[in-house]
Amino acid sequence: MVFFRNAKQPLGILLYNTRLSTCSRHGYSTWATKGTSFAQSTDTKASKIAYLYWVSRRFNSQAASSAEQMSLIKQLRERTSAPIKDVKASLVDCNWDIEAAQKELRKRGKVLAMKKSSRTATEGLLALAQNEGKAAVIELNCETDFVARNEIFEYLALALAKKALFVQNSSQQIPGVFSFGPECLEDLKLNLDHPKISGETTIQNAVTEVAAMMGENIKLRRGVVMSTSLHGVVSAYLHRCPQPGLGRIAGILSLQVENEISQLDALQKVGSELAMHIVAAKPLFLTKELVTSDVLNNEREILKSQAISTGKSPMAIEKMVDGRLRKYFEEVVFMEQKYFLNDSLSIKTILDNVSKEVGSPVKIGNFFRMEVGEGIQSQEASSSAEPVAQAV
Repeated sequence: MVFFRNAKQPLGILLYNTRLSTCSRHGYSTWATKGTSFAQSTDTKASKIAYLYWVSRRFNSQAASSAEQMSLIKQLRERTSAPIKDVKASLVDCNWDIEAAQKELRKRGKVLAMKKSSRTATEGLLALAQNEGKAAVIELNCETDFVARNEIFEYLALALAKKALFVQNSSQQIPGVFSFGPECLEDLKLNLDHPKISGETTIQNAVTEVAAMMGENIKLRRGVVMSTSLHGVVSAYLHRCPQPGLGRIAGILSLQVENEISQLDALQKVGSELAMHIVAAKPLFLTKELVTSDVLNNEREILKSQAISTGKSPMAIEKMVDGRLRKYFEEVVFMEQKYFLNDSLSIKTILDNVSKEVGSPVKIGNFFRMEVGEGIQSQEASSSAEPVAQAV
């Protein structure tokens, strides 16, 4: 019961009584003799009041200081998105100066980002930007899908795609298509306007800064810019899209028209449907003529060995190989495929129908399919460029 009665007393009184009892055990008690004077009693009361006041002031100041520190940690965390442990460590090192701590965090983050740059990053997003007659798709990689869903990462990907629209290369091997690596963008200036990352900087520095914020390896891997003739359109489709302009698989193609037409809506509608078909059907070549001899010979050899195992005559084997090659073309050649939403329609039939509708011949100029993380291991082993299908 004594314990509970004491628990109701103020903290200062408890501390003071504890101090008195401690002093008493060591022979320093002011209450030891009966002859204590009135002056001594008055001094003791004054001392008690002063001590209680000192304890109260110290306790309140510590509480206020702790609240201020928590507020600074929260502010710096909101500014930088850095881990709380790193935020607190930077504030402590900078004597709780939030501006200095923010600079220190950026320095630390860039060092860590450089250390993590060798780690494999297979997750991420594709970002799409379009204007009249042109479209650009870039791939921005990270290590986990958690970071890929972060709003800062998404913002950076969209900003990079918009910048890629202005990339040009007169030495492009395929007319209307320019496939590029990160070196084409890294030194370009980027104006960012996000609460946590803003101002003018180079693309390389922006990627490094976001990597520092996220605590992962982040890489701008590649991109492609596609344009079309004066009378054509460029269409694109993004699959698994968290918001407009972002996705994990992209299909992009250009439709070319011989003469100027007024029915662009019909052309754009067919373009969107075919871009979706590219994502679903995964064509590798536009026409049979564009299938490389190495690919064709390799496929023929495989099919022939399979046919020989049946034990049939050489003439029957050749017919089997030719039939299976036709099936192979239907699987990998865009113009030989059936439309994925309606297998009674071929891609050729769809183009013929839209040509009649717009009153001018329509053909596919180029197409491209891109998926996040595809071929990362092989790309690290070889820096060879990826093929892009082309119409001739």
